Amino acid sequence: MLSSLYAKYKPYYSDNLRLAMPIVVSQLGHTIVHLADSVIVGHFAGTIQLAAVSLVNSLFMLVMVLGLGISYGLTPLIAQENGRKNQEECGRLLSNSLLINFIMGILLYTFVHFGTLLIIDHIGQSPEVVAYAKPYLSYLGLSIIPLMIFQTFKQFTEGLGFTKQAMFISIWGNLLNIILGIIFVKGMFGIAPMGVKGVGLSTLIDRTLMAVVMSFYVFKSVNFKKYLRTFSFTLIDKVRSMKILKIGAPVALQYSFEISAFSGAAILTGTIGAIPQAAHQVSINLASITYMLASGIASAATIKTGTYLGKNNLLDLRRSAIASYHVIIAFMSVTAIFFICANTILPFIYTEDLQVVQIAAQLLIIAGFFQLFDGTQVVGLGVLRGIGDVNVPTFITFVAYWIIGIPLAYFLGITLNMGVNGIWYGLTFGLLTASFLLFFRFQKKTKALVSHTALHV
Repeated sequence: MLSSLYAKYKPYYSDNLRLAMPIVVSQLGHTIVHLADSVIVGHFAGTIQLAAVSLVNSLFMLVMVLGLGISYGLTPLIAQENGRKNQEECGRLLSNSLLINFIMGILLYTFVHFGTLLIIDHIGQSPEVVAYAKPYLSYLGLSIIPLMIFQTFKQFTEGLGFTKQAMFISIWGNLLNIILGIIFVKGMFGIAPMGVKGVGLSTLIDRTLMAVVMSFYVFKSVNFKKYLRTFSFTLIDKVRSMKILKIGAPVALQYSFEISAFSGAAILTGTIGAIPQAAHQVSINLASITYMLASGIASAATIKTGTYLGKNNLLDLRRSAIASYHVIIAFMSVTAIFFICANTILPFIYTEDLQVVQIAAQLLIIAGFFQLFDGTQVVGLGVLRGIGDVNVPTFITFVAYWIIGIPLAYFLGITLNMGVNGIWYGLTFGLLTASFLLFFRFQKKTKALVSHTALHV
């Protein structure tokens, strides 16, 4: 039975993985930035500043995923139009997306500068942690503008199936971020030690250079000449902008509901103490690596689904989507085993504080259990996004994380005094809920598409 199943889906496994792997690496780049910040600060600046990184990353991730979600609205539209061989429309969509994402970057920076920096004083966090967090958050807020420009061109090229260049740019950008982060935090080559503020500055420089290089690649590469004939910085219209936002805005909400739940968990943990908060940061950083890997597979699923939809090849659409589910289940099973088996070793990547390591080791066991749910829910969102189904999945994510996950996390962690472990149990149940509901939605929508096509053949 397994051999016949493998034979049936083998072509889709190879196609999806070939497309997904570069996206996985470039998606991972967003997490590697925060992972590097945590590792550098944890080793060179201490537990209090690591807790500051945890607090800022929890707040900033919510801002960042709003921007990323808006930028993802371009990808399925580009894939669908490319499937229809409508190259001129791809250029027009890029024009509108660039303006939308640039404006979004300005708005998000404004929110961080005038909103989050004020909120941070009033959420029950340690004054020492807040003092270190503010300058770091300020630099990260500014970095969202070049990040949104990078994302525009990244989503455009990936929607067309060109996934490797963004991967290479992300790799080199992250290497630069690590090198500059160490130099600024420690204080090397005549630069005064900057502490946690240094990793914020290195991230800003990294994202600015990535935006410049990615945009230069798109405008100069022969691969995109035929798509850019209709591109213009002034060719903006309401219809195309709304098409992008009708997908991008719900996707932004989908990501924000999940990430804000984890941000809320970090804030809940911060009310318990700086050591549990630092342990939460260590564990969530590791879990977010596998999440972003899964998100890369989900992005590939979006592209393949959108392309098959554009070609009106709906049987291949469904089989490709099911193959993506198979891939993510296999991958997340491996990462779950790894987290559980290496739970006492992995925290030392970030810190040598034994109290932090002990708590983080417990959280990694819980993270191991929620790996499958986290992976399948994000792939479900990716597939549904590819066919333009975004509103109901958005409602599902809201219910899973904010009606079920966070209230349960508060009840278990704070009310029942189970601490940070209880908070993570609540998050796990939220992920399980999202995973099952999105799979049922996928089954319903794709079976309906295939049946509708069969009736009209």
